[in-house]
Amino acid sequence: MLAGLSIGKLSARTGLSVSAIRFYEEKGLISPDRNAGGQRRFARSDLRRLSFIIIMQRLGFALEEIRDLMSRLPAARTPTKRDWEKISGKIQQRIDQDIARLEQTRRNLNGCIGCGCLSLKACALYNAEDKIARKGAGPRYTMGDSIVDPDV
Repeated sequence: MLAGLSIGKLSARTGLSVSAIRFYEEKGLISPDRNAGGQRRFARSDLRRLSFIIIMQRLGFALEEIRDLMSRLPAARTPTKRDWEKISGKIQQRIDQDIARLEQTRRNLNGCIGCGCLSLKACALYNAEDKIARKGAGPRYTMGDSIVDPDV
């Protein structure tokens, strides 16, 4: 694969800085070959891999999560559409969880803004002495516990 893309060409094609590409290489997300002079040579499939990394970061995925997903892709060949589809279910599951968490936060925020307590001591979402505290530490309603919960 020594006829692959230089890091400069990869940078121009992806819009990433050369230092960002080196960072992703250092983190094990891409693995270029080296020519006789020691210069990096990237496969054309690295364009897709780097684009995937950019998209996943914009969606809020951490590098560890991205590395885990990418480890499911074949290293010895260009990933096919089927290869990408295999990891899309995991991505969709995470996005669905994020959407559910954000919708719950929106519902709680709307209720919180209108409650009128204006006090962390009286706040039903924050107050550690509230009955919901038996469920555990943290903002229990925001974490998904029901305001009308028979167990509290």
